[in-house]
Amino acid sequence: MRTLNWGAAARVRSPENDPATRHLPSPAYETHRSSFLLRQSNLRLRPSSAGAIVAGVEYEHSASFGPLCEEGGRDPGGIQPLSKLPQTLGELRSSSQFSEQRVRYRRVKDEMRDNLIARLRRSGPIFPGIVGYDDTVVPQIVNAVLSRHNFILLGLRGQAKSRILRALAGLLDPQLPYLSGCEIHDNPYAPICRRCRELLANNPDDAQISYLAADDRYVEKLATPDVTIADLIGDIDPIKAAKGGHELGSEYTVHYGLLPRANRGIFAINELPDLAGKIQVGLFNIMQEGDVQIKGYPVRMPLDVALVFSANPEDYTARGKIITPLKDRIGSEIRTHYPVTIEEGIAITAQEAWTARNGLQLQVPEFVSQVIEQIAFIAREDKRVDKRSGVSQRLPISATENVISNAERRAIRSGEKLVVPRIGDIYAALPAMTGKLELEYEGELKGADNVVREIIRAAIARTYDKYFHGNSNMSQVVQWFDLGGEIQMRDSASAQEMLHKLRGIQGLLDKLSGLGLSGKEPSEVLVSGAEFILEGLYAHKKIGRSEERMFTAGEKQPPREKRPIRDEDDEEREFRRQRRPFN
Repeated sequence: MRTLNWGAAARVRSPENDPATRHLPSPAYETHRSSFLLRQSNLRLRPSSAGAIVAGVEYEHSASFGPLCEEGGRDPGGIQPLSKLPQTLGELRSSSQFSEQRVRYRRVKDEMRDNLIARLRRSGPIFPGIVGYDDTVVPQIVNAVLSRHNFILLGLRGQAKSRILRALAGLLDPQLPYLSGCEIHDNPYAPICRRCRELLANNPDDAQISYLAADDRYVEKLATPDVTIADLIGDIDPIKAAKGGHELGSEYTVHYGLLPRANRGIFAINELPDLAGKIQVGLFNIMQEGDVQIKGYPVRMPLDVALVFSANPEDYTARGKIITPLKDRIGSEIRTHYPVTIEEGIAITAQEAWTARNGLQLQVPEFVSQVIEQIAFIAREDKRVDKRSGVSQRLPISATENVISNAERRAIRSGEKLVVPRIGDIYAALPAMTGKLELEYEGELKGADNVVREIIRAAIARTYDKYFHGNSNMSQVVQWFDLGGEIQMRDSASAQEMLHKLRGIQGLLDKLSGLGLSGKEPSEVLVSGAEFILEGLYAHKKIGRSEERMFTAGEKQPPREKRPIRDEDDEEREFRRQRRPFN
């Protein structure tokens, strides 16, 4: 289920004063206003495609909060306005949803496990938006969560590792009570920091309660070489000690790092090998004993955190490594991969690429999408491309956006109402591809532009074979060029101009039936299909093409000369006659 995130402006100004919402019709305005009011209640909510308000990634993850209520529609997954939730610890104890029996001993990994089981029973998608991992990666992640493991995702760049980690927040409850003002979001029934323990020792039932949304319980840190123990764990703050009159060893002087602030949530570290070895050692205690130690003082905190990591296998030898004792403490090691089929790659690209342009209507032919995706597949097989670095799925995504932009530019200049990319637009998208390939020595000698051009040509040939291999005779088209015909396919030329020229090539437009075209489509579509056929013939060396995209007759291979049969002289014949064969 796709969600729409309201911008940050909606959090600080009301819909009445927001010029971006004045034009909305009444139902949409009311939905926007409801979202604003709920945000003012400290709940991060999103309007769903059906117009209801849902929390987090989707409402299903809150099924453990009891049945849905019916008040003019579906209750958004058990979400309640802040005013209806318990505001003090005394009220919290008397509520069934946040009772002490339910909240006190339920750790975050148990919570993820319970919500995952509920999602498995509904037979829906575990991680919406993740394509191609249903039979490989997702089952392994499910097993890790059910086992209450800390785990690491190992994979090359562009394999959705960060997206999967962030999707784990969908397995958390939509609302989590904690003691108001606590930096580490203490459990109201079992606080671990000194401030909250002393607070409950005085007037426990009057202690104020606040609530955390699921997204707020996911904390992510990109590992860089300059990360310190103070960043992750915390440090003693002498300014706090001086202002409060505390000793340096007091818990009141602690400045908490990211890990304690992720208490009762998920803490993710991206690119773990980039973290210095001595900093990785600092994670030992939290992963095995479940506590952290601050500086050299005996401040031990039994945190409740689910730790997840991501890493590139190449990083083990390139920039850094994961130290062996830390790897030993990681429960599951899960390897990701690139799309296995062209169809999966196209689905990912269609989901991620920015294609919903404002203005002109867009129609991307299927063969154009297949060629773009084939480029990534062929590049991953090419010996001139570094396989240890991989070819990111961002390559076809960026290429698709650039291809559409080039077609959009042509349509705007030509005054056309329909934007249809052509094969020539793929060559114009070279800047979106060359920077995403790490070349071997042989590729560096040839140059990134030349390597990518050859990969595009191979991708066109492979896609062309899917449509026309053994099914269509192109001899009539090839013959037209052999007789001296030539045509220049400029990527800036209008569709009407190019279609007029293409009609002069005998039999070419008749072959468009192989692409599923009847010939009655708009001229932009017909020109795109005809150019694909010409590029396919050029890729198979049936016809020629210059750098200026002038299609001409192909180079004919010179006939091989037959070697003349040499007459044997009398001595040679006598020698051959007398030579006895081997037994």
